[in-house]
Amino acid sequence: MAKPGGEVRRTIEEDPIAKSFGIELLELGQGYCRARMRVRADMLNFHGVAQAGAIFTLADYAFAGASNSHGTRALALFMDIALRRPAFEGEELIAEASEEHLGERTALYRIDVKNAAGKLVATLQGLAFRTGEPLTKKLERRDR
Repeated sequence: MAKPGGEVRRTIEEDPIAKSFGIELLELGQGYCRARMRVRADMLNFHGVAQAGAIFTLADYAFAGASNSHGTRALALFMDIALRRPAFEGEELIAEASEEHLGERTALYRIDVKNAAGKLVATLQGLAFRTGEPLTKKLERRDR
């Protein structure tokens, strides 16, 4: 599997929301991303388990890594999540995103989130829009 260039990797690694969640990029390849996050107390819901949004954030980061790994800006069009088992404080979760289809303007990804025992915590599907612009070109705000 070809490795994305250093600038692409740096852009993905420096994601501000990932830093705030403590998400670590483990592996990045063309159409592939693997990332890790430890569930913290501030990520728990009132049941004492990881809130779905925290799990989704980890999965979304892996999806973003995989879909932008080609160096072309890709933006999420759609994602769905199926939660399979709870995750608890202190657990390490691994999200793995794999490209299932790469088209000129859209791409489809499967994202699995597993715990350290390899048990499936959540599975997602993501559809990305490929803008055709370089990943490193900053988006400009457009008032609508």
